[in-house]
Amino acid sequence: MTVDLTVFQGRAGDHNDLAIPGARALGAALAERLGIVPVTIGAPEPALNTGWEVELAAALPALRQMQARMDQVLSRPARSLAATSRCAVSLATLPAVARHHPGVCIVWLDSHADLNTPEATTSGYLGGLAFAAPAGLWDAGLGAGLSLNQIVLVGQRDLDPFEADLIATHAIPHVTPGAGIAERLRQVIAGRAVYVHLDCDVLNPGIVPTDYVLDGGLSLDDLRACAEVIAEGPVIGLEIAEYQISFVPGGPAVSPAPLLDALAPLLT
Repeated sequence: MTVDLTVFQGRAGDHNDLAIPGARALGAALAERLGIVPVTIGAPEPALNTGWEVELAAALPALRQMQARMDQVLSRPARSLAATSRCAVSLATLPAVARHHPGVCIVWLDSHADLNTPEATTSGYLGGLAFAAPAGLWDAGLGAGLSLNQIVLVGQRDLDPFEADLIATHAIPHVTPGAGIAERLRQVIAGRAVYVHLDCDVLNPGIVPTDYVLDGGLSLDDLRACAEVIAEGPVIGLEIAEYQISFVPGGPAVSPAPLLDALAPLLT
């Protein structure tokens, strides 16, 4: 199976202007590593850093382009590899994954669950709604198609009350950070085909630049072990979100090489 690489460069509920160049750097590093040419979707625009409704309206044109690109890639079929800047890009990618791979297991590596709805959100942040719309909990205008029994959460340590109740009520698997994380992940995947979403804040602070800094996350060794487990079965694709180009605005660019080394089992 071929691998198609996509780099998202549009707005997607950005708090700052560091993730769009971060996605561009990720795409360039992946292209060099794999010897493939990326397709770029959208064009950089300054962050709005406002409420979800305004952010969604601003992002929709580029998100629709991203969804069309995912439909094109997954209909071939090809394995999709994407640098998606922000988690809100999953509003577009996941409905396309669901259309072409019904029943696929979505492994969501993130310090957050992003399963809030517009009614439940306490922050008003578009990224916090990113997984809920594809799962049919609200309508973002980009479709749905996933059911809650397709979800596997990995690494979450900052859950809002609505999300915690949802996870408990529907018995959504939640693989917490800590010893034996890879084996616990293997048990809940249970041999299913997997599509992987990686938000870089699932990692311990200081490993890569990202928007949220939360202690108690995964190490690169933990991430590598999880990648090895996922790679034991069919992998539909991988999207990498929330990688920022530097730790502070105007700071030196940080290489994504260590991150990609940890993800190597999913890239080969």
